[in-house]
Amino acid sequence: MTHPLIVGNWKMHGDGAWLDRVAAIAGAVAVPQIDVALCVPATLIHRAATIAPGLTIGAQDCHWAATGAHTGAISAMMLREAGAQVMILGHSERRAAGDDDAHVAAKVAAAQNAGLRVILCVGESAAERDDGAATARVRAQLIASLPERLTAGLTIAYEPIWAIGRGVIPSPVEITSVVDGIRSVLTARNVANARVLYGGSVTAAATRDLLARTDIDGLLVGAASLKPATFSEIIGAAIGLTNLDRPKPRL
Repeated sequence: MTHPLIVGNWKMHGDGAWLDRVAAIAGAVAVPQIDVALCVPATLIHRAATIAPGLTIGAQDCHWAATGAHTGAISAMMLREAGAQVMILGHSERRAAGDDDAHVAAKVAAAQNAGLRVILCVGESAAERDDGAATARVRAQLIASLPERLTAGLTIAYEPIWAIGRGVIPSPVEITSVVDGIRSVLTARNVANARVLYGGSVTAAATRDLLARTDIDGLLVGAASLKPATFSEIIGAAIGLTNLDRPKPRL
């Protein structure tokens, strides 16, 4: 049985005063049928993990090197030591800031070497979607963003760039087409038990439709995760939905 995985991404939001929100989210996620993670700014990881030991706390990026003369950078092992258990990598906002596929692959390797579970983001632009190239683009990006050696604990988050923060969600058919492409890549790389999430303008109202009508295992939630009440609604909407009879990926 695959329980839905709901991941909150706070991006560059939150200071010490927001720890009350972490505690509120932790209190709302004691649901055995749902797996929940909250990826907070690096400055909050240790404190969040301390006050909410039952909640999976994650980071949002890392440097590809384990150590070195990289002023201002933070390694995956440092983030794990602070209390992170998972790591978002390859988010479209990081890619827009300069992370190419090779950098993302190196970061994935670094995070997995540090013992962190990785949530690897992939997605297409509006122009690529309009050209009918969404699935091909995402497949190519995923292939190039995976390191040569992979360990367990990999999750892929499909986040169409054109949908993020715009209140627009692709149709179930569009999502399923891309997710099929993602799963075919994972199968070719012999990656077993990897989850595939959807991210982009996720709301509580859309949660059940997304999980019930598409072949995804959960959601990557941005703005809606900043408010405990809203995030709790999304978590609650996912209760009872699982991917028990997923079809085999089409190669």
